[in-house]
This record gives sequence, structure tokens and C-alpha cells, in this order.
Amino acid sequence: MDSPLKQRQSNSRRHAAAEVEQQAEHSYAHAWRALRHRNFRLFFAGQSISLIGTWMTRVATGWLVYRLTGSALLLGTISFAGQIPTFILAPFAGVWVDRLNRRHVLLWTQTLAMVQSLMLAALTFSIHSKIPWFHINITWILALSASQGIINAFDMPGRQAFMVQMVEDRRDLGNAIAINSSMVNIARLIGPSFAGMLIAVTSEGWCFLIDGISYIAVIISLLMMHVRVAEIRRAAASTLTELREGWSYVSGSRAIRTILLLFAVVSLMGMPFVVLMPVFAREVLHGGPHTLGFLMAAMGCGALISALALAARRSVLGLGRMILYSAAIFGIGLIGFGYSHFFWISMGMMLVAGFGMMQGMAASNTIIQTIVSEDVRGRVMSYYTMAFVGMAPFGSLLAGAMAHRMGAPLTVMLNGAVVLLGGIWFATQLPAVRKDIRPIYQELGILPAEIIVAAMSETGPVD
Repeated sequence: MDSPLKQRQSNSRRHAAAEVEQQAEHSYAHAWRALRHRNFRLFFAGQSISLIGTWMTRVATGWLVYRLTGSALLLGTISFAGQIPTFILAPFAGVWVDRLNRRHVLLWTQTLAMVQSLMLAALTFSIHSKIPWFHINITWILALSASQGIINAFDMPGRQAFMVQMVEDRRDLGNAIAINSSMVNIARLIGPSFAGMLIAVTSEGWCFLIDGISYIAVIISLLMMHVRVAEIRRAAASTLTELREGWSYVSGSRAIRTILLLFAVVSLMGMPFVVLMPVFAREVLHGGPHTLGFLMAAMGCGALISALALAARRSVLGLGRMILYSAAIFGIGLIGFGYSHFFWISMGMMLVAGFGMMQGMAASNTIIQTIVSEDVRGRVMSYYTMAFVGMAPFGSLLAGAMAHRMGAPLTVMLNGAVVLLGGIWFATQLPAVRKDIRPIYQELGILPAEIIVAAMSETGPVD
């Protein structure tokens, strides 16, 4: 028979184990707390399906262009055509997002995107059509890519601004953004791999067709939502006046301005490496569409790990430092990928780059979405869209031209070095950014004053 001491020790161990298990379950539930909101659950379900099709189309478009032309320069040109409309139109779209019902905006953009993908599928399937103008070629790809860019100019700020209406508790907003990022990267993991296998046995047209059909899921989810829209009363003003108001808000906020500047550099020099992936798959690693799919999936896997780690966070503490570290990780991943000529090393570097890229994107989005005033949310998120998507066309064109002259590997290494320098610059600005955002967090009740004081006295900076 056990002694009383041994029994107490055994009971203590069981109690400790039960506490650990309870904490683990609580942490798991906490990581998915934004799904308590019905509208966000619907959005999650619809987008999970639609985004797989979106990533399939991205891979298929790049492979189709490279198959038809064999030109890295045209890869960059097509990407430029698909993104430059967003750069030009996003600020104006932000004004209209602030004026209109955001759910209705998304219903229109998703419907038009569905039509665009189905048109791309029809043209690809009709490659041997006897009708002279009705078959896929670079002109059609340029035109349809540009039309998708116009749609995205309204869709992206609308989607970002709609997030706060789907998740009414501001404390769950960061978790919703992290879950959304997880959803994007699960799709990034599945979509490119599926696209690579599908292209290898059939044609790019099936990827476009699946993408077009997948939009039905997100349209249904939007129609099923019940959104309470608080009317924002403002004096009647022209589009240009409201555009200036949005710009004044962004430029006057040191935190938002600094984050967007770094994000613009990363988007200009870092993210366009994706348009060169077909070159790496075929010329550097001597593979085919399946190789391209695996590389994209590795990047998605790294981004997914990052997003899941963000979802488990309990507060906004440390997000400023995370933006700094993510730029360094992303830059190092790009340099390593450009240097590698071995498949498995390249896969590893893609995982690192994907992790760093997603950390920076989600942390930046969370901070901006948290501190922005509701009456200018659409316009501020339109400038976020410009920094995220709008700078990419110039980067894609630059990356294509650089790869044409000096090769894709050296181009990606140089771009990674610039991203690394951007992170160093952000480190010099971080103390001022912290000073600006702490009072806003305190005012919103996200960080009570006593937590800020305690954190600063015990562990240093809190954001």
C-alpha cells in the first residue's frame, strides 16, 4: 500500500497534468476564438473553397505565359498588367468602400471575378478554335489580367474593411486576421500542388474553370450573412475631398505611415519573386509544372506555420518587433533561394521565405486594422492595398527586366538584400512607432494602463 506521501505526490502530479491539459484545450480554443462570430464562420467556409481556386489560377497563369513565350520579361509584364490597375484605382475605391455597403461591394467583386476566370477557361479550352480571335494568347491574358486588377482595386480594401463588421469584438480582430491568413496559406498549400499535377496531365484551362466555379461558395456565404451596419454620418463631400482626408490621416499617423513604407519596399522588391518561379522550376531546378507546384506549396507551408503561430497569440504585444524580424527572415529566405541550385534546399528556403512574408503581412495588417478610425477605414485599407498589391506591378516589371539581363537567381538575391535593409531601417523607426500606438491601444481597452506600466518596468517595450 502506498504511503500518504506517495499518494499526495501522485495526486499532485495528476492535478498538474489535468491543469496542463486544460490549459492546452483553452489555448486551442483561444486560437480559433474569432470563429465564434457567425458571419466570420460563413466567410471562412466560403473563402476556404474559393482561395484554392485562386491559387490554382495564379500558378496556371504563370505556367501558361511561360509555356507560350518562354520569356521571363513577359512573366513580369503580365503580372504588371494585373496589378497596376489596383495601384491607380485603390485610393478612389477606398472612398467608395467607406460610402457603400461593404458586403454589397464584395458580392459584386466576387461575381465579376468569377466571370473573369470562366472567360479565361473558355479561351484556354478554345486554343484550337477556328474563330480567329477566340483562343488564348498573350493579348487576351494581358486584358483579363488587367480586368482582374480593376476588380481587386475594390475587392481588397472592401474585404479588409469588412473584417471589422464580421468580427464585432475588436479584441478578436487580430485573431480573425491570423485565421484569415491561415486560410489563405492552407489554400496556397493545396492549390499550387493540385494545379501542378492537373497541368501536367491536362491543361491550364481546368485550373481556370475550377477557380471560376469556386467563387460560388464565397458568394453564397456573403448572401447568408446578417450584418449590422452602423451608419457613418459625414458632411457631403466630393471624392477628391474624401481622398485627401484619407491621405492626410495616413500621412499624419507615424505608425501607419512607417508600416506602410516598409510594406511598400517589401512588396516592390521582395514579393515579385513569385513571378519568376516558373524560371526557377524549369531552368534552375530542371523540373516541370509539378516542381513549380511543390515550390509554391513549400512557401505556403511556411506561411501557414506563421499564420497558426499568430492565431495562438493572446494580444497585440510584440507585433512591432515581429514586423522587424519578419523582414529579416524574408530577406534571408530570398537570398538563400536565389543561391540554391538543389531542389530540397530551395524547398527549405521557400519555407523560410513564406514564414517571414506572412509574419510581416499579418502583423502589419493587425496593427493598422486595430488603430485605424472607423470612418476612414476603407480609405486607409486602400492605401494598405496600394502598398501590398499596388507596388508589386512595378516590382514584377523590374524583376522580369532584371532576370532578363542578369538571370533569375541573382535578381532574387539582390531583392532579398533590399528587404533586409528595409528591416534595418524599420528598426530605427520602431521606438517612435511604439510611442504612437500605445495610447490608442489603451484608449480601446486592448491594453489597460496598468499592463503597459508593468510591462515597461519589467520587460521593456510592449509592442
